[in-house]
Amino acid sequence: MRRNNGGNYTNPCLTMHQPWASLLIHGIKRVEGRSWPSPIRGRLWIHAASKVPEPETIKAMEEFYKEIYAVNGISDLKFPENYPVSRLYFIPYRISLQKFLLRAGCVEVVGCITCDELQRWEEMPEGVRLEGQTDYCWLCEQPQKLIIPFEMRGRQGVYNLERKIYEAAVRGLRPMEAPYPIKFPLPDPKDSFSLKPGSLEPGTSKASKLGISSSLSEAIAGARGAASQFLTEKTVESFVVHETDSSVSTRTRNKSKENDQNVDGSSIN
Repeated sequence: MRRNNGGNYTNPCLTMHQPWASLLIHGIKRVEGRSWPSPIRGRLWIHAASKVPEPETIKAMEEFYKEIYAVNGISDLKFPENYPVSRLYFIPYRISLQKFLLRAGCVEVVGCITCDELQRWEEMPEGVRLEGQTDYCWLCEQPQKLIIPFEMRGRQGVYNLERKIYEAAVRGLRPMEAPYPIKFPLPDPKDSFSLKPGSLEPGTSKASKLGISSSLSEAIAGARGAASQFLTEKTVESFVVHETDSSVSTRTRNKSKENDQNVDGSSIN
């Protein structure tokens, strides 16, 4: 089993809503935005939650990525044919399920910096810098898709995959060809945690202001709208996060709202 240097994680996993999960696994999404810094480096398994995305949400996110890729001259961006959700069968959303499917795959988290640092990182293509729209930006490489889904339950935050699920899943990964592969260089190649908030030298992080066209501005606004819609739904539905269909205490809900505001839909990236 793989052991990451942060905390007690061996095979860390993160539950994400669609379409964000598939966009990350297909290598289109290169930055995962959160309100808290990444506790791990290395492989991060992605579990697609069971909430079916609205067509408007998918359209908004695809338009956002079309625009930021166009900044770097890529106009033939190919999106996933579908955005599968974590269900064993086609069952109405409000029916409680005991098990869910690990349907997505994994990425390598190579660093985590602040939004301001990413947007000022002149070494990075402008499209990548435009992905930085949240407090902390988890920098992801080497997307791999899981060919065969596995039964499991999602949880809140970063959690460890069960050993039996990991041992089966690791044999069914297929590398994905990203449309614009990016390598995020480490300040210290010998230290996997060297790319962290505050680690970029002032000279490296000083960049000209990002140019934003009217169409890009509209795409960013649309993506933010899609993200805030998810957060509103979680507020109304008692903060049902990460597809744990069991009841959640009021204290846990409040903590979730305070500490995990960027759960797959509360941020656009």
